[in-house]
Amino acid sequence: MQKVIKYTTFKTRWGYFGLAARNNGLLRTCLPLAEPERVEWQLLQNFPDSRCDKRLFRTAQEQIIAYFEGVSISFRNIPVVLDGFSSFHSSVLSACRRIGFGRTLSYSGLAKKLGRPAAARAVGGALAKNPLPLIIPCHRIVRSDGKIGGFSALGGKDLKDKLLKHEQEALIDCKSD
Repeated sequence: MQKVIKYTTFKTRWGYFGLAARNNGLLRTCLPLAEPERVEWQLLQNFPDSRCDKRLFRTAQEQIIAYFEGVSISFRNIPVVLDGFSSFHSSVLSACRRIGFGRTLSYSGLAKKLGRPAAARAVGGALAKNPLPLIIPCHRIVRSDGKIGGFSALGGKDLKDKLLKHEQEALIDCKSD
């Protein structure tokens, strides 16, 4: 029997963010958008029987709100569900999750960390299917030449650039305090 999928949308400084989850972990996130209905639509594709729960993963909600306020947050303590992905895809997402706030790594650098130095394109392909942007910070993966690279989440490269700059500014603000 399929466990009930719950979801919530909540306001951040950047717009409405969405979470979809089962009791054992997050299944999907939706990066901030201006309209909560659009977040719900993005979030709930393939989850037609989901239920709204405004208290869903309350600690994660608080951390995400703080992130968009400029606080250095690690989302590694939030349980995630990566069912249905190949072992390679899961290993890419898990390795990406360990990249710290304000840091970046190249696609080839991540491939090397996985012991697959020739798999940079495959790493990019796996990241393009990341169901949990921000929680699994695929925006922190850049090209070897330092350019931003792709970003498949709504908002594309502009949003990726904005997230990276946001983290850099937060780190600078921390050092100046």
